[in-house]
Amino acid sequence: MTTDIRVAAAEKQAARPDVVEPPQRQIPAGRAGQTRGRRRVGTVLTWIALCLIGIVFVYPFIWLVSASFKPRSEVFDNRLIPQTFTFDNYVQVWQEAPLALWLLNTAIVTVLAAVTVTISSAMVAWGFAYFRFRGRGFLFGLVLATMMLPGAVTMIPTFLIWNALGQVGTLTPLWAGNLFGSAFYIFLLRQFFLGLPRDLFEAARIDGASQWGVFWRIALPLTGPALAVVLVFEVQAVWTDLMKALIYLRDSSTFTIPRGLKSLVDAYGFGGEWHWEIIVTASVITTVPLIIVFFLAQKRIIDGVASTGLKG
Repeated sequence: MTTDIRVAAAEKQAARPDVVEPPQRQIPAGRAGQTRGRRRVGTVLTWIALCLIGIVFVYPFIWLVSASFKPRSEVFDNRLIPQTFTFDNYVQVWQEAPLALWLLNTAIVTVLAAVTVTISSAMVAWGFAYFRFRGRGFLFGLVLATMMLPGAVTMIPTFLIWNALGQVGTLTPLWAGNLFGSAFYIFLLRQFFLGLPRDLFEAARIDGASQWGVFWRIALPLTGPALAVVLVFEVQAVWTDLMKALIYLRDSSTFTIPRGLKSLVDAYGFGGEWHWEIIVTASVITTVPLIIVFFLAQKRIIDGVASTGLKG
């Protein structure tokens, strides 16, 4: 078949001697070599820049890990390889502070906050993306406008509400507010929902699926990458949230990791006994879970951010 096509093309060209094929531009060998050389240099410079930026971001954590294996007198000597290597800090920190309880409290709050804000934000985003109703754009604009309110503006009214409900001193205020969603996550998920084919949902409705069934069984599975991004972002935000813990937690038995580290700084850091080796060791222990989460979810995060950026 290919030979016949070539023969036919040659015969057609011979029948039209006035048609002349334009000469192909030949790139000099020297210029081609220069182009390849420039590309290689550019690639090398890019890798060098990325490595330098990576070192800048990773160095503080490497220093923290190194300091956690040093005795008290060598914590701030700036050696990445400890001169005196010891595991005593990791034994002592569990004796000085209830880290296991703080980790448990933080895990409970993080899971509840991440799950509730993901589901509630997805429900609101689905409503703005799928349903057509009067004033939809105005209401969505109001939701986005809440992102411009500083947290300090609503801090006192929110505290008064939880105090009236008798929840100050408990873990509830640290996660229950997420039942009402987040403006940023609503915007993120709405953009993803808008990129899904509406005909798919209409077909499901014709087949007898309810509105809730369309959302729960079709829309949510299709937004897996975006949901993963919301979940991981909220895990990071709640795990490192110190402000709410300072406002609502009173007893050390309810402390989360950030509040517990603050108490360690007060006791062993500034104005305390200056046992910085305990503080840096506790910081390493509490940072490792977040690193594991991001390591396991990095592909989902990249896919979710990339696909969400292409939607709508």
